[in-house]
Amino acid sequence: MTKYALVHEWLTPQATGGSELVVEQILRNVDADLFTLIDFESRNPQSYLYQRSIGHTFLQHFPGAQNSIRNYLPILPLAIEQLDLRDYDVILSSSHAVAKGVLAAPHQLHLCYCHSPMRYAWDLTHEYLERSRAGQGLAGAIRRSLAEPIARYFLHQIRQWDVISAHRVDYFIANSQHTARRIWRCYRRPAKVIYPPVNLDRFPLHRDKENFYLVVARLVSYKRVPLIARAFAQIKLPLVVIGGGPELGEVEAIAARHPTATSKFLVPRPTPSSNSTWRRPKPLSTPLAKISALASSKLKPAVHP
Repeated sequence: MTKYALVHEWLTPQATGGSELVVEQILRNVDADLFTLIDFESRNPQSYLYQRSIGHTFLQHFPGAQNSIRNYLPILPLAIEQLDLRDYDVILSSSHAVAKGVLAAPHQLHLCYCHSPMRYAWDLTHEYLERSRAGQGLAGAIRRSLAEPIARYFLHQIRQWDVISAHRVDYFIANSQHTARRIWRCYRRPAKVIYPPVNLDRFPLHRDKENFYLVVARLVSYKRVPLIARAFAQIKLPLVVIGGGPELGEVEAIAARHPTATSKFLVPRPTPSSNSTWRRPKPLSTPLAKISALASSKLKPAVHP
């Protein structure tokens, strides 16, 4: 009987985005043992992973790991390589950072569903370094202890590791054509596009639209939600935001300054109570959210992240 292992970066109540939804659907369709850098979902009674046996790394016991795992970026590659998957025939990695870097034996098949090449090492390197000068974010934490030149060195080393670890993958799967192009750009590896799952039955068609726009996203820097909120405030159009994350405070501040232009439903992820919100807006942002909203709308999305 074929034994499967599924590896994802981290599982916490705060991590509830599209990649975690993919993990949930994989587990519904594949009988796999689950592994991660840190696991705080198996003890969360609200999680579908409650009381599940989940393998984790030494980072599980590091201070602040649950809320600030990215602050340990320099040692994430080391940590993921400590997972012992020798007993498995097939390794499935759900990767947006280091999950694809697990060590595999020659007889094992490694399939990687790549949500994105590691943004810290590629697209967002200079943004993290800019934040370090302001004393914020991941690079800020590194700078406070080691200074910016050391942060630059670590990011350079991580880029090298990221490329090397891409060769541990037998086949890449991308969640979009855009991601497939980024995989080729970073790793020179082709990727088959398989779009992420969406529960269409949750969203019956709703033709009557109300006069507001919707953004559904984690409030992290690369989603640019504060930029969207400021733009809507300037043109005085109503905007609803569903999401949570590090940039929550900035979005709240924009909403406070422009109460008639920006509304908020600040929840970590869409819930049954927010389903009706999906059915009522005009165009919206974020790729997976577009698919979900199109399931309940005759309108085409017009706002891109």
